Amino acid sequence: MIEDIKKEAEKKMNKGIESLHSAFNKIRTGRAHPSILDSVMVSYYGQPTPLKQVAGVTVEDNRTLAVSPWEKNLVPTIEKAIMSSDLGLNPTTSGDVIRVPMPMLTEETRREMVKQAKADAEHARVSIRNARRDANSMVKDLLKEKEITEDEERRAEDEIQKLTDKFTAEVDKLLKSKEEDLMAV
Repeated sequence: MIEDIKKEAEKKMNKGIESLHSAFNKIRTGRAHPSILDSVMVSYYGQPTPLKQVAGVTVEDNRTLAVSPWEKNLVPTIEKAIMSSDLGLNPTTSGDVIRVPMPMLTEETRREMVKQAKADAEHARVSIRNARRDANSMVKDLLKEKEITEDEERRAEDEIQKLTDKFTAEVDKLLKSKEEDLMAV
C-alpha cells in the first residue's frame, strides 16, 4: 500500500520534471535547436498539427534552423505559423526550404529569459510539493483507518520527503544549467 503511494508520488514528480523540460525547450538561448519549434502548430487541412509532423527541422548552422516541409504547398502556411508563434522568430523562404535565423539575445532579453526559467522551475517545485502533500495525506488516511502503524507512517513520510528532495535537487540542477546556457554569450 505504502509502496503504491510512493510510486504514484514519484510518477507525479516525474511529470513535474518533464513539464519543466518542455518549458525550458521553449526558452530560446540564441543557438539554433530544433526543439525551439516544438510548440509551433500548423494548419494542415484545417487541423492544427505540430510542425514536426508536417516538416523536417534541422540545424543548418549555429544560428539557423532549416525547415523542410513534406508538401510544397505548406511552405507559406508553415512560415505564417512560425511568425505568429510567440517565439519572436522571422523565417525566410528560399524555394522549398524555410530558414529560421536565431536573433542575437541582448543582455536585457537574457535576464528576462532567466526570470522566465526561474518561474518555470518554481512551478515544477510547486507540483513536486503538491505530489508530496497528496502522498502524505494518503498515508495519514491509512493511519486513521488503522491499516498502518505510526512508525510505518513516519517511515513513509521520511521516504516521501527524500523523494521530494531528490526531485527538487533535479529542478535546481536543470535551472542552473539553463541559466548558464542563457547567460553564455
